[in-house]
Order: sequence, then structure tokens, then C-alpha cells
Amino acid sequence: MSSLCSIQKPLHSFIKGSVQLNGSKSISNRVLIIDALCGHRITMENLSNADDTIALQKILSSDEKVLDAGAGGTTFRFLTAYLSTQEGREVILTGSERMQQRPIKILVDALRALGADIQYQDNENFPPLKIMGKKLKGGKISLPADTSSQFITALLLIAPTLEQGLELELKGTIVSLPYIKMTLRMMEYFGIQTSFEKNAIVIHSGDYQPLPFFIEGDWSAASYFYSLAVLSENAEIELKGLTDQQIQGDSVIHKVANDFGVETIWKENAVTIKKIVNPNITSYDFDFLECPDLAQTVVAFCAGTGIELSCHGLQTLRIKETDRIAALNTELEKLGLASLIEIDKNNWQLNINRNKPVNPVIAVRTYEDHRMAMAFAPLALKLNTLKIEEPNVVSKSYPLFWEDLKKLGFQINFD
Repeated sequence: MSSLCSIQKPLHSFIKGSVQLNGSKSISNRVLIIDALCGHRITMENLSNADDTIALQKILSSDEKVLDAGAGGTTFRFLTAYLSTQEGREVILTGSERMQQRPIKILVDALRALGADIQYQDNENFPPLKIMGKKLKGGKISLPADTSSQFITALLLIAPTLEQGLELELKGTIVSLPYIKMTLRMMEYFGIQTSFEKNAIVIHSGDYQPLPFFIEGDWSAASYFYSLAVLSENAEIELKGLTDQQIQGDSVIHKVANDFGVETIWKENAVTIKKIVNPNITSYDFDFLECPDLAQTVVAFCAGTGIELSCHGLQTLRIKETDRIAALNTELEKLGLASLIEIDKNNWQLNINRNKPVNPVIAVRTYEDHRMAMAFAPLALKLNTLKIEEPNVVSKSYPLFWEDLKKLGFQINFD
């Protein structure tokens, strides 16, 4: 395993090439749970090759008692709900050291209210979990609306298997709404009737239908190439595998990039992105509440272009693979580019360090977070050379990321 990589920007200022994007990890992990719930009869095309998806697929075909979900949030949370429904099966569900520090209480409490038998193995409210699968009764429960959409999706995916179905009330302001809508749209495709009015989701008991399914490319992964285009002098990059369905909340990146001078040309199962003009703006305002996985990308390219950014809706970033807000601030300050300052509970400001010398020699730390590596990599265009610690972390969601950068002319050297 390489512990460091050095990224050198392409020799030519025009970044041109074509990249085949991996299937969406978010969609892949949802369809794998649906497939398991209908007896592994779904024909899937373009399934993600991300670590999280591979881990989920492996566990769903395993009959072992101790199951290790690794560092994947969706993997662990979806499995917690799924395994709770597997009658007569007792398992220990564990994860990485970081996963065992991520609270799971909200989901466990909700599942217990639906009839699940779950116990904490070590620390109360945290993984690992002892799960005794059983037929769950279902019914009506409520959750804070600002909880992780992964908790909500985990419950929605198993809802058709519950005796009484599920009536879920979300109290407050919903975060990551597109991820919830994605789940419901997929469930409807596979034959489940859903209702989502105001803050109430109702799903009746029923059976998933094993229909063939194409998994579109990952818009989160696409965001890093949009960042390259924003930071470039000139770019024309084809991204294969994307569709205009925009089922993924992160597809909003094409609108954000347009404000920064990058045009999106839609094709059949592909897009071409072109740098048209340099942005004629000095500041930008954006709410990441519905697309938190784009935050690192947008913050990084704003730092690289010297554009002040007012950020909102970052609150869920504190409990991701790392505290992403703290990580962004630390690494941008180390490079001498910017500081990410908390204004109040839901608002942050990216302040550009205009008089501080840029320091590209210091390596960017990734904190076991794949998105830190990929969000910072495009900054090599501004710094000429950029070093990234633990570059293999990208395999969590995008194993071929570095190879795809090479296709666009970047020189990548691993130590």
C-alpha cells in the first residue's frame, strides 16, 4: 500500500480526454439490499466496484456469524436494518475503528421500536452490534429529520417486509432529501408503492419485483472532474455512464459548475464538460444540505480559484468518515490557501488567504476519508505539484481514480 503520492499537473494547459465513471455507490448499495430482499434475482448492470459495495455484496452472500462492514457508512447501516429482518439468524455486525466511533443509536432505537432484537456489544450506542433476526411488526415511528439519510434509507428499504409496513414521521428540517427521494424512486421501480407528503413517508407491506436494472455513473465521482474543469485554463472532458435522470442529489454539481464557467453537454449515458469562461465572481453562496458529499469538492475549488464561499448545511459533515469540516480547514490552512470558519451553527465562511504564501510541499492528510483525497487532487492545477497521504483511500468509492487522472495527462507517482 502506497503511503504518499505526488500529483503533477499536465504539461499542456488543455485538459482533454474521456473517463468511464464507476456505477453509483449510493444506487448500487440500495439495489443490493433490494436484491437480497427478493432472493437475489435482480439482473444488475454497471454495479459499483467501490470497496463499500464489494463489502456489502460479500456480506450479503456470507453465512458467517461475525460480519465486518469495514468503514462504509451505508454498508453498516443498511446491513443493521436488513439483518434485523432475517428470521432465526444471529450475527455480530462490526466495522473499522472509525465506524465503531460513529453513533448508531437513532437507527437501533427505531428498529427496536419496530420489533428488532439488537444489543450493543461494547459501548452503548456504538457498533459493534449483536443482531438476532426476526419478523418485524413495523408500524408508526418518528425520527429527527436532520438525522443521517442513511438511517432513514435503511428503514425504508426493509419497510415492505414489515407486517404492518412503515409510517415514518420526520420531525424538523430534512437533510439530504435527494437521497431519500432516490430510495423511494428505486423502491417504486421495483414494485413498491410509496407516499411522501410533507414530512410523512408511508410504505405498505409488499414484495419487491426482480426487474433488470442499470446503475448510472456516480455523480459524486463526476464532481472531481468538474473541479478539474473549473480550475483549468481550458478543458473538454467526456464522462461516460452519466444520465440526465438526475436521481442522485450530487448531479446538482453541473449547475454549480456552470456558475464557474463550465458547460455541460448532455448525451446518451454520457456528458461532456467544457471550460467556457473564467468565473467573473469574487464570492459564492451555496447550501449543501441536500448534497453534503459535494462540500469538499466545491470548497477546494473555491480555495483554488480564490473565490470566497459562504457555506450552509454542512452539519452532517462532522460525523462522516472524519470530521470533514475540521479536516478541510486544517489542510487548506496548511497549504496556505484558505480557512474555513464557522460563523454559527449552520453557516461557515471560506476566507481566502490572499497574502499568505502557498506551500505545496506539505502533503495533504486524508484522515481515512476517500473524498479528502479526491477533492484536493485537482488543486495540483494551481499548485503545479501536490502531495497526498494514503492515496489508496480512494478505493472506498472510486478505485480507478488515479488511473483516470493519468488518462487526462496528470503525472502520478506513488511512494
